[in-house]
Amino acid sequence: MLQLLKKQVSTAGKPLAYHRFRSVQQLKPLQVSRYADERRVIERTPPPEFRIERDSLGEFALPAHALFGIHTARAVENFPISGRLIGEFPELIAALARIKKAACKINVQEALIPTHLLDPIVQACDEIAGGQFAEWFVVDIYQGGAGTSTNMNVNEVIANRSLQLLGKQLGDYEAVDPIGHINRCQSTNDCYASAVRLALFALNTKLVGALDSLVLSLSRKARQFANVEKLGRTQLQDAVPMTAGAEIGACASSLREDVRRLNELPGMFLEINMGGTAIGSGVGATTAYREKIVGAVAEEFDLPISPAHDPYEASWDVGAFVLYSGMLKRLAVKLSKIANDFRLLSSGPRGGLGELVLPERQAGSSLMPGKVNPVVPEALNQVAFRVFGLDTSITFAAEAGQLQLNAFEPLIFSSTYEAASLLCSAIRMFETKCVEGLSVDQDICLAKLELSTARATEAAVNLSYGRAAEIARHALASGQTWEEALRDLSED
Repeated sequence: MLQLLKKQVSTAGKPLAYHRFRSVQQLKPLQVSRYADERRVIERTPPPEFRIERDSLGEFALPAHALFGIHTARAVENFPISGRLIGEFPELIAALARIKKAACKINVQEALIPTHLLDPIVQACDEIAGGQFAEWFVVDIYQGGAGTSTNMNVNEVIANRSLQLLGKQLGDYEAVDPIGHINRCQSTNDCYASAVRLALFALNTKLVGALDSLVLSLSRKARQFANVEKLGRTQLQDAVPMTAGAEIGACASSLREDVRRLNELPGMFLEINMGGTAIGSGVGATTAYREKIVGAVAEEFDLPISPAHDPYEASWDVGAFVLYSGMLKRLAVKLSKIANDFRLLSSGPRGGLGELVLPERQAGSSLMPGKVNPVVPEALNQVAFRVFGLDTSITFAAEAGQLQLNAFEPLIFSSTYEAASLLCSAIRMFETKCVEGLSVDQDICLAKLELSTARATEAAVNLSYGRAAEIARHALASGQTWEEALRDLSED
């Protein structure tokens, strides 16, 4: 792909200078954000492998074969931030492409764009939605402009791919214009805002699948160890008898509730503001387009998508992200708690509890021979901590929106996407690398139960509380089991 060369250079009497890009033939995809360190003066006439594009700010030289255009190039230069490019968010790119496809069909029906452009634009959108040309989506996910750079990157790639299909030169925007044709009747305010919601809806489907699979695995383990008696604890102190199956089954039950919530909550993302254009005003879109676009998007996605009740409110309100992020945080809290318990119950092998036996995944120390650490639960903990931080970022960004638009939606989307995708990957890791190979040391479980005072609570049903407490204290003081202490005091 491409590497950006750079900074504009002016010469005396010749203020016009051009940005240039390196050849992309031998570079790996998604490397556009890797900037060259050197600078060089660009000649007034660019070499033939470059094409000139113009906007209201001036001219820009791009590689002749680049599928993006001047707006994308300026964004690449302006936002060398994270190195994480929008092409790494396939659900977002696919959602934008499918929205553009739906809009194109209506615009052709309404004679707003020429009929002969329908087939190439639709094909370009389908290809992009299918994962092709990801290497040309090169804008950093962190960007100003409320997502405008992302929207324009998609517009330009669709336009230039359509030009290829028509047998025309890339950059021939009189034939296919990224704004006049691909973005017709749209604004970033409605197109990007709708796309990020539909992208998260798609990602959530993957998350639910992963979580549901983990619940099933935990449930199988619960049944496997249903008859293994062990000690239940409160505040890290001996409490009452239970089974290992009940302990693991409770984890499954807790997460099963989140499966239900995650199936219900993202329905909020299916209310979109397409047709609202800038701030919900609908300016720049025909009445017919506004009436048809949401239905066309719903048909394209085969989802029960509905129009926003108030397009002005929908332009700035990001409450759905805040609520969904809170749900992800809740899930992360539960998963981290389970990871904590697995680490604690597997502690040892001899100096800790040692009741759970985790699969051994790697040597635990470069110094201490034989040490094996609970690396998979530890990794799950760290993902949870990251999700907590992302939720805080989303909260601040949602609150900071001003007047008719929230300019920080790229951060809100990327943080929500990161949280959901991290959880999805971590859940699959935890299931396959830990839960599936989980076992219980039945001997240790029984021994710790018998040496505890957990039987005292059961005995208090038939004995007085004071008498049961007396027997428990005797057992602890003498090192006896509950049964041994009960016999001793009964004989007395």
